[in-house]
Amino acid sequence: METTQERRSAPRKRVFKGAKIILNDSRSVIDCVLRNLSETGARIAVDTAAAIPPSFDLLIEGESQPRHCRRSWLAHRSLGVIFERKPSGEQAA
Repeated sequence: METTQERRSAPRKRVFKGAKIILNDSRSVIDCVLRNLSETGARIAVDTAAAIPPSFDLLIEGESQPRHCRRSWLAHRSLGVIFERKPSGEQAA
């Protein structure tokens, strides 16, 4: 059995945390759930990932500022994102 090498720059931890994908200058919001999280990115579960654009803002439950994200992969009901910048004045999870 072949093992896969970890390609992430930071280890992710499993979470089950609510979040909101913010689109169109905050005119559209999509509820989602974080399934894992690191300082550099996350895996997000959504009803349909196909509607999510290549970049967007993500407001994580308990944080006051959204994080700008870039989609790194896409599946039917989930997607992986890379955080483009940390929220100002806050530590990344």
